[in-house]
Amino acid sequence: MAKVFELNPLTQKKLNRFRAIHRGYYSFLLLIAFLIISTITRFFIGSDALMVKYEGETYFPVMGNYYSGKTFGEDYAFEAKYRDLQIKFREADEGNFIIMPFVPFNAFENDAVDGVYKPDAPSFAKRHLLGTDTTGRDIFARLIFGTRIALIFALAFTVSVYAIGVSIGCAMGYFGGVFDLIFQRLIEIWSNIPFLYMVIIIFSVIPSTFSTSSRIMILLGVLVLFSWTSMTYYMRTATYKEKERDYTAAAKLIGASHARIIFKHILPNTLSTLVTFAPFTVVAAITSITALDFLGFGLPAPTPSLGELLKQGTATLRTAPWIVSSAFGTLVIILTLVTFIGEAVRESFDPKKFTIYQ
Repeated sequence: MAKVFELNPLTQKKLNRFRAIHRGYYSFLLLIAFLIISTITRFFIGSDALMVKYEGETYFPVMGNYYSGKTFGEDYAFEAKYRDLQIKFREADEGNFIIMPFVPFNAFENDAVDGVYKPDAPSFAKRHLLGTDTTGRDIFARLIFGTRIALIFALAFTVSVYAIGVSIGCAMGYFGGVFDLIFQRLIEIWSNIPFLYMVIIIFSVIPSTFSTSSRIMILLGVLVLFSWTSMTYYMRTATYKEKERDYTAAAKLIGASHARIIFKHILPNTLSTLVTFAPFTVVAAITSITALDFLGFGLPAPTPSLGELLKQGTATLRTAPWIVSSAFGTLVIILTLVTFIGEAVRESFDPKKFTIYQ
């Protein structure tokens, strides 16, 4: 049976080398597994019950269904308090029961300790595996959701930076001349604009009525606009090198268009450059968003984030050390995994190991 999709032998050889570097390969699998599991996190972490058995009827609130307290015999019309109902059903012992997620708290709700919203130490009995923050929110839930947001944000950042940087850099290297000179000057001017000041100015004039998703998209746009220039220089250099190869001259000789030469010949042969820098671009995005969150100019509150937890942790280092240790440990693990992936990719796609040019 013919293969539906078959990789280039050289690409297959690079991928096999990547798999042979176990540290980077297993780090990649761990990150992919986390992203996959994070899409079904609500089945493990959250305040919605997995299943409610009440008077012979079965309900599944975790699937997004809304049930008020009156549905289960309570006297209030707002959403049912499933943790309280679980205790009530257990004490009544009338055949009704509720199955809650392993961590029965979402990333936004506050769990008061003795009627006060304050940090609470890690407790398996209370299902606060990493404790609570300064307002009683579960740290484990906020770390999981904050890490997922950081990774998705970093991937969107990398794609956007590559789309702009590769397009402009490839055009500069291919066309050269006046076009290259003009864009070099424009990039130099743009690179001298102070990034942090621009973030402060932009976020100080954004109306508070903007939705959280809108503010996140604005933040992503600002970060991308000030981060694409470095990729442009790498791509420009690689394109200058590849356009002088014999295969480019042959393509021009047979009348190939500029678009065909760029997309069919030059870009595939600069793949090593693109792939090598991708993991480190992800690292830069995660550290940037964490630093901005720490300074208070990142993701809008109350969005879970590693930087926001680090900020809380440094302010309560003596009284609640579990906050900063949890956030810092998570950040170190994520950055270490991505760095291992980057090192493995760089070694696997190193053109010096596969090129025939001297």
